[in-house]
Amino acid sequence: MAGDSNIISDFIIPTNVTTVDGNLFIFTGMRVLVDAGPPITFKVKKASMAEFPSLNGQSVSYVVLQYLANSTNPPHTHPRSAELLFLLGGSLEVGFVNTTNKLFTQTLQAGDLFVFPKGLVHYQFNGDAKKFAIAVSAFGSANAGTVSIPGAVFNTSINDGILAKSFKTDVATIQKIKAGLLPKMNNFGSVL
Repeated sequence: MAGDSNIISDFIIPTNVTTVDGNLFIFTGMRVLVDAGPPITFKVKKASMAEFPSLNGQSVSYVVLQYLANSTNPPHTHPRSAELLFLLGGSLEVGFVNTTNKLFTQTLQAGDLFVFPKGLVHYQFNGDAKKFAIAVSAFGSANAGTVSIPGAVFNTSINDGILAKSFKTDVATIQKIKAGLLPKMNNFGSVL
């Protein structure tokens, strides 16, 4: 079963919690977004079971997505949940591909909602060269999971020869793609 289990109590108390009160049910991690300026890179701020343990058993989670101008949330899937995206500001091109490889796209404006069906490959793109966009996504799972298609294909140990055959290209091209997906590092070995 690729979804959340039903629980037989009102809620699950995380193992490290000794006092059950209202503090168990609050997550303050989104406060940093209030009055924040435009993003400098594509950002995802999550409130899933990992960040907010009280979501365990509740079959819900939430993310805030910030898209700088001309940026994308690359093709990915959520194996354990559908995603309901609400665009708060800016505009986005969104799309998903069904199991027959049909692409469904839409251009969203602030105030629009779009649903990405459970487990299907989808993306979002802010094509505006000057304005950032911000969206909120809700999931029907406390741990929807995310599988990045570029990462799952090119940042794993799949043999370059197999990838070259799969994409009907050569190993040199596969290695160029892999090199382009590596995080950029500064002179001190930190990710930029």
